[in-house]
Amino acid sequence: MSGVAGVGGAMSVDRVMQLRAQILERNQALSRASATDGAAPAGATKPTSFADTLQDALKDVNAGQNKASALSESYERGETVDIAKVMLARQQASVGFEATLQVRNKLLSAYKDIMSMPV
Repeated sequence: MSGVAGVGGAMSVDRVMQLRAQILERNQALSRASATDGAAPAGATKPTSFADTLQDALKDVNAGQNKASALSESYERGETVDIAKVMLARQQASVGFEATLQVRNKLLSAYKDIMSMPV
């Protein structure tokens, strides 16, 4: 999976939806793999790990935050920067951050559910 983000390097809604689809696909693949004997088919490539996917997504969100911050600072210094571009970058960073919070909340909820299961 590439670390390249949507428009202008910021986390876009399409990118978030792509990540969601990839996570769901990997979840289905893991479910199918656990249903079989665990034998991998010949010539199968190793998929990217969930941790790598999550790390790439976090890097994209961070890049979006940094871009929005840099554009805001440029605008505040009086440099010639389109206000629409500044606001769009800030909104994209905000959406990326909110999506990250939602993923974190879901992961925490799943962790708590697993830890509360009787052994």
